[in-house]
Amino acid sequence: MISDFKITEFFCLIDDFCTEINQVIDKNALETCSKIVRRRKPKLTQSEIITIMVLFHFSGFRCFKHFYIEYVSKHLSKEFPDLVSYNRFVELKKRCSVPMILFLQMHCLGQCTGISFLDSTTIKVCHYKREKQNKVFKNTAKKGKGTMGWFFGFKLHIIINEKGDIVDFLITQGNIDDRQPLKDKAFHNHVFGKIFADRGYVGKELFEQLFVDGIHLVTKIRKNMKNTLMHIYDKIMLRKRAVIESVNDILKNVCQIEHTRHRSFDNFILNLVAGLIAYSFYPTKPNINIDNLQRIG
Repeated sequence: MISDFKITEFFCLIDDFCTEINQVIDKNALETCSKIVRRRKPKLTQSEIITIMVLFHFSGFRCFKHFYIEYVSKHLSKEFPDLVSYNRFVELKKRCSVPMILFLQMHCLGQCTGISFLDSTTIKVCHYKREKQNKVFKNTAKKGKGTMGWFFGFKLHIIINEKGDIVDFLITQGNIDDRQPLKDKAFHNHVFGKIFADRGYVGKELFEQLFVDGIHLVTKIRKNMKNTLMHIYDKIMLRKRAVIESVNDILKNVCQIEHTRHRSFDNFILNLVAGLIAYSFYPTKPNINIDNLQRIG
């Protein structure tokens, strides 16, 4: 299923990063209090834990518990000789949240090339009719309405370049308007040039705000709006906007960032971050060949 070369590649990259980040943390950490707190040292290192979590999104398994017990424990015991029980692993992986997020932000995100695509996708945590019975995401997940109807959960907003690399991402509650994240400059701080989006991002104030920040928002017009002239290059790129739909499909159906078996909010975030890291390692991503399109522009 997963080659030894892949496992070694992932582990080396993650281990080098964890070694550097731990050196920085130890150098700048505050002194501990005199009170001694007993904390058992785990057998698995942070690098091994993060590697196993990322490998799950390449394995094709739908359940992480089944993946860990039936595959990792039986077939990867040589690669990970100090494996612990599944319950202990669930406790340990929560300690790796900060290194995982930093690794995603610093090593897994792509660079903006001046051509970007923007979209949001729903992350359901349960059926919307059972929202009052869900205790794990009480007061965190919200009920919203997408293109496929009502849902209960969150929204994942992503910006990609024409190569299919994720430039930036943001997680919001399900009832948040798609245009709201773009009003936060931190979300598009590394983006410049043109952003192609759907009709859900139409807004005069938003267009003017982004234009001041050096971003040209290009969308289709709604039926009740007057027709406006648009460059043929922008029209063609709007038709190519389906590439971000393919990225969302890979994230949800291949990387499995969405499922309804979470038992805590921390596990939800870790599963989402691990899925985004796994996507960055995919050798072939949905992309657009813009060599011929640039001649038109």
